[in-house]
Amino acid sequence: MFDSHCHLTDPKFADDVEVVMSRARAAGLRGLVTVASSADDADAAWRLAGRDPAIWCTAGIHPHEAASSGSAFARIVEAVRRPRVVAIGETGLDYHYDHAPRDAQRRLFTRHLELGAETGLPVVVHSRDAEADTTAAIRTAAGATIGVLHCFTGGPELLEAAVAAGWCISFGGMVTFRNFGAADMVRAVPADRLLLETDSPYLAPVPWRGRRNEPAFLAATVEQAARILGIASEEARERTERNARAFYGLAAQAGGG
Repeated sequence: MFDSHCHLTDPKFADDVEVVMSRARAAGLRGLVTVASSADDADAAWRLAGRDPAIWCTAGIHPHEAASSGSAFARIVEAVRRPRVVAIGETGLDYHYDHAPRDAQRRLFTRHLELGAETGLPVVVHSRDAEADTTAAIRTAAGATIGVLHCFTGGPELLEAAVAAGWCISFGGMVTFRNFGAADMVRAVPADRLLLETDSPYLAPVPWRGRRNEPAFLAATVEQAARILGIASEEARERTERNARAFYGLAAQAGGG
């Protein structure tokens, strides 16, 4: 398995990240990407990735931080050139919480997409209640950069725009929730574009819902995704790991080298 999106630098992991990684390996995880939300977080993620060959990282500024990003983006431009930094983000648009003005979010999102085009790195995108603007941004960036819509909860128009642009779609623990109503969205993703993630420490899957999520729990999400797709769980593990490694440019490093 490969956890395509988690946050191991979150304070909830401050005391036991090594133990968490040990449990993840025991569950069959062979690699993960820990995703940054700010310039300081990008530094922390890079340091963590340098300590474990199964961990890679990103550099980016979450839309919640758009209003105060200021000169921090210059640090992201430098950070994406470091070894083991395999993507830009997490960036995107969040109109649900609106922690930052929407125009500031859109400007910062555009800068991340442009940086992806300049560097050739993929972009990790958060989109919540912002489907029209996210769809427009993807269509504008099509052909210049690729990305992934992480923890996908959108509708068919956004999914179709992302797939048409060559992007990946990632689902998390919500696929295990009793009220998950988007199985058709999972089935609509081309087989080579589907990623799975924990987004830990958030959104733990059943039977751990409500607890701190961690990469080992990806196994439950993989099992449910396999049921939705009508394939064996081993095939789901291998397919989504292969897709994640291809997306992040790690295809030649199977096994976490």
